[in-house]
Parts: sequence; C-alpha cells; structure tokens
Amino acid sequence: MSKQSKFLVISILILGLVFVLVYYGINLTSNLGKSKAEVTSENAGKQLSNLYEDISVTTAEPVKGQIDLDPIDVAASLPDISKFPITVNSTTDQFVEIFSSTEKSGTGVDGWLTEVATEFNNAGIEVDGKPASVKIRNIASGTATDYIKTGKYVPDAFTPSNELWGKMAEASGVKTQLIAPRLVGNVPGIVIAKAKYDALVDKYGSVNVKTVTEAIANNEFSMGYTDPFASSTGLNFLVTALHTFDNSDSLSDKAVQGFEKFQANVPFIASTTLQMRDAAKSGMLDGFVLEYQTFINAAELKSGYVFTPFGVRHDSPLFALGDLPQEKIDIIKKFAEFVTQDNYQQIAKDKGFNQLEEYKSELAVMDGATLTSAQKLWKEKKNGSKPIAAVFVTDISGSMDGEPLVRLKESLLKGQKYLGRDNSIGLVSYSSDVSIDVPIGKYDAIQQSLFVGAVNNLQSGGGTATFDGIIVALKMLQDQLLVDPNMKPVIFVLSDGETNEGHSLNDIKELVEIYKVPIYTIGYNANIKALQSISSINEAASINADTDDVVYKIGNLLNVQM
Repeated sequence: MSKQSKFLVISILILGLVFVLVYYGINLTSNLGKSKAEVTSENAGKQLSNLYEDISVTTAEPVKGQIDLDPIDVAASLPDISKFPITVNSTTDQFVEIFSSTEKSGTGVDGWLTEVATEFNNAGIEVDGKPASVKIRNIASGTATDYIKTGKYVPDAFTPSNELWGKMAEASGVKTQLIAPRLVGNVPGIVIAKAKYDALVDKYGSVNVKTVTEAIANNEFSMGYTDPFASSTGLNFLVTALHTFDNSDSLSDKAVQGFEKFQANVPFIASTTLQMRDAAKSGMLDGFVLEYQTFINAAELKSGYVFTPFGVRHDSPLFALGDLPQEKIDIIKKFAEFVTQDNYQQIAKDKGFNQLEEYKSELAVMDGATLTSAQKLWKEKKNGSKPIAAVFVTDISGSMDGEPLVRLKESLLKGQKYLGRDNSIGLVSYSSDVSIDVPIGKYDAIQQSLFVGAVNNLQSGGGTATFDGIIVALKMLQDQLLVDPNMKPVIFVLSDGETNEGHSLNDIKELVEIYKVPIYTIGYNANIKALQSISSINEAASINADTDDVVYKIGNLLNVQM
C-alpha cells in the first residue's frame, strides 16, 4: 500500500473516531445533571411517541348527548339475585332464606355455615309441629345490604360479617330484629410485615389504628385497605380511623382534616379482599387489612406478618328482616341456637374462627345514618388534593356486536354517575384502528354531555387492537400531566377478549411499569386471563363481568377508583 493510501485510511479512521466521540459526548453531556428517573422518563416518552406514531389514530367529531341528572339507581343496576349461589337449599315447605357473608357460606375453610346449615336441615327440627329448614345464599355483606336497602330483594334473615351492615339496613327503613349478636367469632385486623411492625413499635411504642394512621400521614408506612361500600373490613377500618382523628365526633372538621392527611398517602384501595391479597404478594405494601380467619388460613402470611386487631368485632350477628310471621321468627331463633352449640363452634374453630377471643371491640357500633355519612365522606375526600384523570378505552371490534356492546354502553352511561366532579375523563374506542372520541377534560356538564354522546355513537366492527388503544390512552394522559402534573392517571379497558391486531403486551409492559399507570380491565364474557395480564402490571383490578352484572360491577369499581 502506498504512503498516500495509508494516509487516506488513517484519516478516515480518525474522522470516524472523532464522529463517534462527538456523538457519544453529546449523548453523555445531554444527561449531565439529570437524575436516573429523569433520563428514564425521557426515554419512555420517546418510546411512547414512537409507538403512537405507528398507530392509525383519528379524532372523532364531538357529539353531545342528553345527560341524565337523576340520582344513581342502585336497585336498577343490581343483577338478578340468582347471580349469587344458594349453598344450602331448603328441604321443607316451611323455611327461611338467609343472606350470609362469603367467609362462612362458601366451601372448605370458608364453608362453616354451609356445613352446619346442612346439619340443621337434616336434624328433623320442627316449628309449630311442622318440619323446618333454612336456605343459605352466599353474598358479600356490602352487596347484600344494597339488595336489602333498595328493596330489590329482601330475605327473611341476614348474617353479615359485622353489625354495621345491620345498622345501615335499619337506617334505610327496613325493619330489623337482632336475633343473635354472634353466630361465630372473627376479628378484623391490620396485617403488617414483621420488619415494618418492629420499626413502628420502636418509633411509636405500640401498633394500633392511631399509630398506623399517624405513620401513614407522615409517609412512613405504605398500607392498603378495601372498599368501605362493599367490604366489612374496609367499612370497619374507615369508621375506626375517623374515630381516632376525633373520638368525640367521627364526622367533625378535625376528623375530616385528619382523614384527608392520612388518605393523601394511601397508595392502594382494593375493590375486594382477593385483590388486596394479590397486591400484598407483590411486596408493594407494608400492611393491609384482613379478617383473622382469612389470615390464619393463608400459609404465605403466617410466618412473615403480624396481625393487629382493630375496630368492631366480626362476630356474624343474625338479623330477622321485615314483618315476618311468628313461625319464621321461630325458625331463625332455632337456627341460631343450633349453630351455637359447642360441637359446631369447635368445627368453626378448626376453620380459623373463634380465635383471639380476648379481643373486645374498641369501638361502639355507630348508627346507620352516621355510617352512611362516613361512606359519603370517604367518597368525597378519598382522592385528597390529587384529582383523577381517567381514560376509558372501549373495545368496539366485531366480536362485541350485539348484547356485549349494548351492555358496555349501558355500563358506561350508568357507571359515569359515580365519577367525582373534580376528576377529568376521556374516551377512546378501538377495533383495528383507534379513535379519540372524547379528549380528556374536567367532568363538568359539557364533558358529561360529550361523553354520553360519544358512548351512544359507538358502533362495532373490525379486529381487536387492544394495546394500540392503551398506547393512545397513555399518550393522552402523559400530555395531560404536562398541563396538570398534580393529577393521578388511570386507564379503564372494557373488552371481550384477546388482541389479534396491532401491538402486543410486550411492546407496552415496560412503559406501563415506568409510568405506574394502573389499568383496570372489565371483561364482557371475556378471556379473563388476557385482561388480568394487563391489570397485574400495576396491581389494578380485573373484573370478569358477564352481561347480567357488569353494570353493577363497573359502578362499584368507579365508585372506588373515581
């Protein structure tokens, strides 16, 4: 090779090296002074923009709809009572139907009342010389109370987890008679990781609701609890917390201010106990609420967690409801006497009940009106100073044609009544392509009218590009956060099945994790595993709602999250 050729090669190599150094120097210095989180956020923003540009997105013409100003009709949203299983059927013409909370009227360790009621029906017990029996319906206490309060379906008797629900039923105008204050013993509690429990004891001297709420308010403790409209433990925790803020008046300004400070640092409110337990397994929470009977039967919790009782005991009282004939009252009384016999109480103990008997209720049972006011306060104040910005992502693919799309529209139109006015909402629909039907805006009368109009105009057809719809919603929310960084972003996906077009879960999973946006999924006769994989990224709920009960379930979900 000639000297001239060698010089040319060396020159090219030097120029290449200079280019590389300059390129990497620019990239390195562009991140100087920035935190790792800032760099990650910038990279996520670029990735999101690139994904968004790959999608065919249109913005629909705004269409206003007629808004419904009538109050929420809970009775109309409740599904037929047959949705809730009969775990013990009556065996005689003379019988009573009893609503029972789920921890005792299911199967296995949750089947104590199921077993004992079956024994009662086989015992040949008579009332007024006629054979008598019971019918047990397995239904959560909060849902059961909705049926009773609204008059949609009122059984002969009701045994919720605690006495609070009976008080609320009574306050609604339903005649209630306490037949037995206790059928079986149970206790609600805060379940805390042992290391965190020890740290709280070191700082506060003891662990109870007062010290826990103080630690949460000081951002020293991360805890979740369940929906006080649906969960016995959640309702109990709410009223106990309010009482600790002001033990003379749980609804005073002092109590409200204490609750707002505490609630501002609560990262997670679960719709169900199952969702709460799943979140706990992820390690994202230092503590959460649970009944002792569930705790003692959960092998994964017993070794690494400490259980601290609180509030009113969960002793499964038994109420007679309405103006019953005397023979029905007598059956209910005989049933209470039967199930409280020593041999049946021992069976209960073997299933995790009748433990922690030394614990006495630290809170007097409030009247129903106060409990209802406490729920209302929670609804108004639970988001504190961080209003929600939510985008509803709706599947309008061809498989949603007919009844699924009809019910999706109905659930959105009725469910939106649960949205708080301080929040903002938007609507996206997708099939093979994606449409921004309603840009994010404050949920005032105009936005509500646009939302109603867009929902009414939804039409089905095409493939299912679910993750394209989620990408568009993420982009809308990130743009909204640039305008108002104080908002809390949320996505609700309503679909009937798996994605068959567009991007995949792997394309967006890391983005969703970085942005920490919870994605709640509602399935319409759906492949629930596909939807659960989306919601599990940030510990959001996935609801498997068929066309009969989706209106009620989505109403409950929006009530909790919005």
